[in-house]
Amino acid sequence: MSSDKGSRDDHRGREAYAHRLKRMRSHGMKPPIPGGEEHGDMTPDASIDCGWGRVVFGQTFSDTKLLIETLRAEVPDHRDIAIYVRDPHVVLANAPQEVFLDPSHTFRLELSTYRPASKPPQGFFIRRLTSEIDAQAINRIYAARGMVVVRPDFFWRQRDARSISYFVAEEEHTGNILGTVTGIDHSRVFNDPEKGSSLWCLASDPQARQRGIGEALVRRLAEHFLARGASYLDLSVLHDNDPAIRLYEKLGFRRVPFFTVKRKNQINEKLFTGPEADDYEELNPYARLIVTEARRRGISAEITDARGGFFRLSYGGRSIHCRESLSELTTSVAMSICDDKSVTRRFVEEAGVKVPRQMTSDAGEDAIRGFLEDAGHLVVKPARGEQGRGISVGITTYEDLQEAVKAAKAYCDTVLIEEMVEGEDLRLIVINYRLVAAAMRRPAHIVADGKSSIEQLIASQSERRSAATGGESSIPLDAETERTVRDAGYTFADVPEAGTEIRVRRTANLHTGGTIHDVTDIVHPKLVDAAISAARAINIPVVGIDLMIKSPQNPDYAFIEANERPGLANHEPQPTAERFVDLLFPLSMPAGVRHSVREAHKNE
Repeated sequence: MSSDKGSRDDHRGREAYAHRLKRMRSHGMKPPIPGGEEHGDMTPDASIDCGWGRVVFGQTFSDTKLLIETLRAEVPDHRDIAIYVRDPHVVLANAPQEVFLDPSHTFRLELSTYRPASKPPQGFFIRRLTSEIDAQAINRIYAARGMVVVRPDFFWRQRDARSISYFVAEEEHTGNILGTVTGIDHSRVFNDPEKGSSLWCLASDPQARQRGIGEALVRRLAEHFLARGASYLDLSVLHDNDPAIRLYEKLGFRRVPFFTVKRKNQINEKLFTGPEADDYEELNPYARLIVTEARRRGISAEITDARGGFFRLSYGGRSIHCRESLSELTTSVAMSICDDKSVTRRFVEEAGVKVPRQMTSDAGEDAIRGFLEDAGHLVVKPARGEQGRGISVGITTYEDLQEAVKAAKAYCDTVLIEEMVEGEDLRLIVINYRLVAAAMRRPAHIVADGKSSIEQLIASQSERRSAATGGESSIPLDAETERTVRDAGYTFADVPEAGTEIRVRRTANLHTGGTIHDVTDIVHPKLVDAAISAARAINIPVVGIDLMIKSPQNPDYAFIEANERPGLANHEPQPTAERFVDLLFPLSMPAGVRHSVREAHKNE
């Protein structure tokens, strides 16, 4: 009797324990345990290559040491991610110098409760990746967002894969790719008993004008997996990425307590090196890029005036004070040459660099009228100044010229009048007398939606450019913008037909809303030679040379100006910050790289 009672008590105890265990797993949302009752036929030790690295599914590993060995097999220049790690504290304890706990939150969308959008996307549509051109466009967006790029042929090989899916957002009028997202089907990777899926690499072009690209990509991926019978869609997002978190919460994602582990590699460095100096975030993007690169190499960075972009870099016994890309290696003489555009012009012309015709505003009315009649279109600009301030382009009447001179004199008493050279604006970054980056700079444009006035469209576009550049770029609603709009046949109050594209600035300066497009790989050697000749004529080790050109692949050009403090952050993914720090601290380069650089300079 007592034996039967004891047996029943044991049975009830086991049932109670099993119930508590099941409830704990449910409430704690712990991943299934390999070999447990929830495991089923789940593939053990599962991972999938995504091109930029592997996603390692921690819930499929029963051996912590094997999980660590899997992470140790990470390929150079890739970033593997172990997600759903059941006991991250144990993993970290076994390899504290090699792995770290990623400071990201996991968010989950229960697909059974998902509700589609009430309105379709405006100005673009979402589709599957279909070509190598799509793959190249995805890499361009990855690079612009500081993400790891992927070999284009990898995308192409995966285009028909069932376990991994790529979607892109395509602009209706131009066919340009505006954004991308990747999805992984857990059931097809490791026979997931929970029928899960996950979202990776959501990114949009920072120069895209359309709204809602990220939301549309997330929704398309959710609907794709819902149609496949998936039960949820998970994603990992950095804990301080507030805009992304707001978007996901708006779409119904909720945070779940899963953990992610990554390797301590160069790509992940900013995630495990600890917080920056208190005033680091006050640095503008141009100074921050250089400080980050220096800190990555173990170079001490002391921020001396964050608002002005000043910092001191120290390495070994060498210390150099900088303001963004302007350092103590640039002499005061070189800086004064760049400071006055008329002086710059004389120096580079003497070196054989082609320059447009020019005179000053005090040349006399007859001379100026004759110059205007002969040239047809003129550019008026202050002899000193930066960021496009006080510049007027495309002047065709003497009355407009007088107004432009008046506007330029607000920045400098000496005003230059120059023949306007038709073409596009090319910025070449020369560091240590070698080309590091070349990019086309295009003036600000707007695309009409058929409902908003031009003034409203400009304000909206300006807001987006400012957000994408950390407040460094915006379109001023000034006389120059109004004149450009007027020359296009409109006023600020007009509401153009939907799809109409209108240029609202003539200069391509980034600070006035212009956009930048990398052409480093295709720029003509003659243009490179002109930029290097100009840099040598000024004797300046770091400079941005502006040329007006017909095409980056055409040798014709006209020199416009030299900038002694070029914005290196505008040219990512080209290694501008790396080459700048190389110049300042050559001993911070690996020995093999230093040898290669010396040999290259010898052969020039």
